[in-house]
Amino acid sequence: MSKSKKNEFRPDDFVVYPAHGVGKIVSIEEQEVAGLKLEMFVISFEKDKMTLRVPTARATEIGMRSLASLDQIDRALDTLKGKARVKRAMWSRRAQEYEQKINSGDLMSIAEVVRDLHRNDDQREQSYSERQLYEAALDRLTREVAAVAGLDEGAAQKRVDEVLTSRAA
Repeated sequence: MSKSKKNEFRPDDFVVYPAHGVGKIVSIEEQEVAGLKLEMFVISFEKDKMTLRVPTARATEIGMRSLASLDQIDRALDTLKGKARVKRAMWSRRAQEYEQKINSGDLMSIAEVVRDLHRNDDQREQSYSERQLYEAALDRLTREVAAVAGLDEGAAQKRVDEVLTSRAA
């Protein structure tokens, strides 16, 4: 195991796990799995009341990453100001693509999903599955904005909402 991978993440660091969003590394512990001793990151997802153990050797391979920089957050928020790009494919195909983008853990992809699925008050109603995808993407984006900017989730939500409503004006 290379030292660089091990030193990349430390206890008390916030990280982004692709399938679950922002979590906090609580500790690094050794665990025996199938007769092998493995070093694991113990990641807590407070909002989901979930703890995840990720082998340190595979963390970057799995797609775990550090929080975005303030510059990346600003670029993601700028993405929200753009015009929604909705492909003319069937909903089931688009839904799969949105799901993949959300679970990629990539901040820009998540921002694109929020932008594409956002509805203003004067637009047609969203379907249940559309709303579920939108809320999942919005939640991931908001949590990362909150963690990076040092805001609580309510303030981060307000900031994202302001950007989304400003594009309509």
